[in-house]
Amino acid sequence: MVQKKEVLLTEEGLAKVKEELELFKTKKRQEVANRLKEAIAQGDLSENAEYDAAKEEQAFVESRIVTLENMIRNAKIIDQDTQNKNFVSVGTKVTIQEMPDGDQETYIIVGSAESDPVSGKISNESPIGAELIGKREGEIVKVPAPSGTIEFKIVSIH
Repeated sequence: MVQKKEVLLTEEGLAKVKEELELFKTKKRQEVANRLKEAIAQGDLSENAEYDAAKEEQAFVESRIVTLENMIRNAKIIDQDTQNKNFVSVGTKVTIQEMPDGDQETYIIVGSAESDPVSGKISNESPIGAELIGKREGEIVKVPAPSGTIEFKIVSIH
């Protein structure tokens, strides 16, 4: 039996996944169906690039729907309010500083499905996120990078 990997999500992340699923099941499916209908109306399907493109898009839409449904089915909600603030865990907001005197940056550690570094959400599976998990305020973490190891100090856990 294949064991399903749990998908770590915040309440906000789960809501976004459900919203995306609804979009794909309604609007995206209908758009692809319309494109297929138009392409079929053009006749000879053997050399119809529009039909081929619509079929590829249909496969993508259906695949994404299955992926989103599985994410919802296997979701484990991270309750940020009950997180232990003594150490970094998924759902924790943490401020780090590159050593020796780099800028401070604040991130929320989230599951990989919700990762969005631009908006300050890093995955617990990313190099920095993985190194931060289980560490305490004041500790130094060493993160492997292509240019060599980078050291960060955990300034605070919120």
